[in-house]
Amino acid sequence: MARDRKPSRQRARLVAASVATLALGGTALFEVPASAAAKPKGHDVSSHQKNVNWSSAKSKGAKFVYVKATESTTYRNPYFGQQYNGSRNVGMVRGAYHFALPHKSSGKAQAAYFLRNGGSWRADGWTLPPALDIEYNPYGKKKCYGLSKGGMVSWIKSFSDEVKRQTGRRPVIYTNFNWWKMCTGNSAAFASNHPLWLARYSASAGSLPSGWRFWTFWQYDNGSGSLPGDQNLFNGSPAQLKRFAKG
Repeated sequence: MARDRKPSRQRARLVAASVATLALGGTALFEVPASAAAKPKGHDVSSHQKNVNWSSAKSKGAKFVYVKATESTTYRNPYFGQQYNGSRNVGMVRGAYHFALPHKSSGKAQAAYFLRNGGSWRADGWTLPPALDIEYNPYGKKKCYGLSKGGMVSWIKSFSDEVKRQTGRRPVIYTNFNWWKMCTGNSAAFASNHPLWLARYSASAGSLPSGWRFWTFWQYDNGSGSLPGDQNLFNGSPAQLKRFAKG
């Protein structure tokens, strides 16, 4: 069974965050950016966080969480049940995400595996749409997993189409602007119907991938904030978060 590679992902983020901090003269980046302080805050977790104290997370202001469910077609987060159900039990909106390994199998196959193992969705107002985590390859030198730009766009489309077929919703796409530009050619093919979850550890969200006019979620911190895991914001009000979940 594949291990959870979340720590590798976090190590890469820590390097980028350290560089950004130095560039800003040592200013700490990992507080809620002032420009977005009123937006609902949340986080994302994986097996790296193990059994999460959800009452504590909620008391610190968490309104939502994304929980890692799967990776490729061989790994399921062993803490998924505690994290996914535990967050819901304390009154948090929660959803599941899949870490893509596009060189391992098709988008359709990975989406089907994800949906069988916790990634599904229902219109209950408490379940965020399934999310696709597509970013730098943490396991090798091929940052785009050896796929061409067109091949990567096709892989994402295959994943999205299967999620849509089974759940009725398009997935949220989690990515980084620089990776998206390099590995998809800055494709605008998904902007009209896929919510954007942008990763950028800075005082602002910065440039968006082509076609997107706004981010739905912004991951602004790589794990050093007050909530377990990575720190995120939702681009709306708490009421809008519930409506977004319901679809």
